[in-house]
Amino acid sequence: MTPAVIQLAAEAAERQSAEVTDWGARIAWVIGLLVFIAFVYWLMRQGWKWRGALQSDLPELPAAPDGLPEHRLALTGRYHGSTTAGQWLDRIVAHGLGVRSRVELTLTDAGLHVVRPGATDFFVPAPRLRGARLDKGIAGKVLTEGGLLVVTWAHGDKLIDSGFRSDRAAEHAAWVEAINSMNQSITTEGAER
Repeated sequence: MTPAVIQLAAEAAERQSAEVTDWGARIAWVIGLLVFIAFVYWLMRQGWKWRGALQSDLPELPAAPDGLPEHRLALTGRYHGSTTAGQWLDRIVAHGLGVRSRVELTLTDAGLHVVRPGATDFFVPAPRLRGARLDKGIAGKVLTEGGLLVVTWAHGDKLIDSGFRSDRAAEHAAWVEAINSMNQSITTEGAER
């Protein structure tokens, strides 16, 4: 080996590699990111509470009466939320209507019984049912065309659209027909009086 090569090898052995990671800066960035994420979630929660306060004039949800008549239709599936009728992005959060959950729907001659495990159950009396349709979206949930059963009903002085998706989507058409025929018979009966 030549003296130049030996000298280079000695210098290389003496030099230490520079630190690759500045742990203090990295930890500060991670903590800053976690604080930012927590702040965003806090803002979202405040927005949800604010929306609930704005909708506080909505009356309590009616409970199902005892002794419901035999059901016309029943389904299990998902409840995707409620909005102001005709405004598919104006979510209603008051009284738990904004909480997504599993659902068991039962349609009787008395009305629509909505059972939601882990959320507030409610009942829509038949005279308050305004109609049903197949749609593709409601407040943050978009499906294929006709993948969502939307039931329009009156609650207090407000019309509400509630979105449901059956575990068997083929059932939706029968629900639309049954609710719309109930609505027509209710309207006809009301006009005769």
